[in-house]
Amino acid sequence: MTKKFNIAVFKGDGIGPEVMAPTVAVLQALSERFSEFSFDFHAVEAGAGHYAKTGKSLPSESLQVARTADAILLSAMGLPEIRYPDGTEIAPQIELRMELDLYAGVRPVTVIPGQDSPLKSADLSKIDFVIVRESTEGLFASHGKGEVENDETARETMVITRTVSQKLFDFSFRLARQRKAAGTGVGKVTCVDKANVFKAFAFFRKISEEVGRNYPDIELDAAYVDATALWMVQKPHVFDVMVTENMFGDILSDLGAGIMGGLGLAPSADIGDKHAVFQPCHGSAPDIAGKGFANPIAMILSAAMMLDWLGYERDVPSMITAADIIRSAVASVIADGPKTRDLGGTATTGDISAAILAACEAVRETA
Repeated sequence: MTKKFNIAVFKGDGIGPEVMAPTVAVLQALSERFSEFSFDFHAVEAGAGHYAKTGKSLPSESLQVARTADAILLSAMGLPEIRYPDGTEIAPQIELRMELDLYAGVRPVTVIPGQDSPLKSADLSKIDFVIVRESTEGLFASHGKGEVENDETARETMVITRTVSQKLFDFSFRLARQRKAAGTGVGKVTCVDKANVFKAFAFFRKISEEVGRNYPDIELDAAYVDATALWMVQKPHVFDVMVTENMFGDILSDLGAGIMGGLGLAPSADIGDKHAVFQPCHGSAPDIAGKGFANPIAMILSAAMMLDWLGYERDVPSMITAADIIRSAVASVIADGPKTRDLGGTATTGDISAAILAACEAVRETA
């Protein structure tokens, strides 16, 4: 019996629509080859361009479609020249995280064989870890609420709660257990904080230790964020699942993308108890929008994460197989070409999208 999934599709700003189109095409092609699942894609409006036209960055109608969808695909959002009255950029992706309680920001970091990395290490093949960024609290809890007094003093407030942190660490320990069972991780969670300076982070670490007692099969350690940034460069192979506050996770995620070879290869997910959003880590890159230079890989790999999540949550093993097909196809294209400009090549968005589609078909035929 075929299970049909409703997917909300936010095409985004800048290069967003250019990388979303091939992603939907890949998902559609795979669904036509598996009888167990199919998709209904629902395009919804949001973003800086929509705000410029209507004064709304995330319309209530779009939010309602997202609430009722089985999963959400979201492309790059925001344009530097279009801002809210307070000077901050349009960021519907942050609004979605808050509205849908998407507390676990999942950012995998792997170096695909054949892809150049700025790290020159014999252990590149061993780099396979996941940053889990708390996505609704931390310093971002004051998003839209910061204060500037008399043009002299500015304040933003960091918030860490037991309720959200417990769910975050439960999610992370379960992820470490899943990775260990799959052979992609060693079964370790690292709490990344600044507990030596801030009470809020000491509280965060305390909760990690409390939750960790429920997972005796998973190792727990802790590291300060500054040391973690150093070790991600010096010895990234020592990490498995690292868990951290919102702002720290935002910064470390980009460092992780740099290790991988660029933001064009970096997928992500924001996951809650009932909803999940899948989006690339990169921005809208308006300087190359419409030129055919955009790299769709991060968006396509984010769709693979969506397939994994739906496959596990809804018990559809063939969706997990389809996710593996996408990753294998991307790996083969990275190894053999073509490559977009950000990866040192000259291929267009269309070139690499067609290559990934063909590789998916080839992998499917041999699976």
